[in-house]
Amino acid sequence: MHIKLSKELLVQSDMTIDGRGANIHIAYGCGITLQFVHNVIIHNIHVHRIVTCQGGLVRDSTDHFGLRTVADGDGISIFGSSNIWLDHISMSECQDGLIDAIQGSTAITISNCHFTHHDHVILLGGSESFEKDQYMQVTLAFNHFGKELVQRMPRCRWGFFHVVNNDYTHWKMYAIGGSAHPTIVSQGNRFIAPNDPNAKEITNRNYAPESEWKNWLWTSEGDLLMNGAIFTTSGTPPTSGFKFKKKEIIKAKPSTFVRRLTRFAGTLKCKEGSKC
Repeated sequence: MHIKLSKELLVQSDMTIDGRGANIHIAYGCGITLQFVHNVIIHNIHVHRIVTCQGGLVRDSTDHFGLRTVADGDGISIFGSSNIWLDHISMSECQDGLIDAIQGSTAITISNCHFTHHDHVILLGGSESFEKDQYMQVTLAFNHFGKELVQRMPRCRWGFFHVVNNDYTHWKMYAIGGSAHPTIVSQGNRFIAPNDPNAKEITNRNYAPESEWKNWLWTSEGDLLMNGAIFTTSGTPPTSGFKFKKKEIIKAKPSTFVRRLTRFAGTLKCKEGSKC
C-alpha cells in the first residue's frame, strides 16, 4: 500500500504506528512529524521520496498545539519530543533529511533500520545556539547504512549519542559528524570505507578547528575498521565511566557479529497471522 500525504502526518502522543503484516509506503508526498509529543513507536514501514509540502495543525493528548509551516521534506521530523522509538524502517530519497531530531528532543532510539540512496541522512540537533539540546540522548543500534549514502550517519550537536552495532557499508564523504561539542560513543560497529582515498575518515568535526574539537569526547571501542577506515577519537573518557543504568544503555556485542545483527534491518516481510 502506497500512501501519498498532501499534508504532514502529525503523530499524537502515546501512539504506535505498526506496519507488520502489511506493506506500507509513505511516499511521493509529505513525511511524518512528531511535534511536542512523547511515547511514540513507529515500526515496519517504508518512507521514501518525501517532498516539501504544506504544514498543518498539530494537537496532542497533552494539549500542545500550534501551526506547522511548510515542511522541508524530511522523512521523519522529531521536534521537541521525547521517548521515541523508530524501528525496522526502510528509508531513502527524501528531499531534505531522512530523520531530523531537534529543539530539545531526547530519549530517542533508532534501531534495525535500513538507509539507502540519500545525502543528509540523520540530523540530531539543529542549531549551534540551542543549548537545551545538551540534554538530548539518542541511541542508534543495529542499523544498516547502505548503498549511495553521502554523510550524516548521524550528524550530532550538543548531546549524548550512543552508536552501537551498526553496519556502515557505504559513505561518500564521512559517516559520523558533529559540532557544538557532542559526546559520541561508538561501540562494536563495522565501518567499511569507500575505495576513494580521500574518504577513509569516518568522523568529521564540522567546521571546528582541532584546538576546539580535541576536547570533545568521541570514543571508538571495539569497532571493526575495514578497507582503510579511520576513526579519529578525541577527549578523555570519565574515569568512573558513563553514569547510566543497565536499562538505559545497550551493551555492545562484538563487531564481528554486526552482519548477523543487521541481517533483518529495514522492514520485515511479515504476513498477517504469522510471527514477525
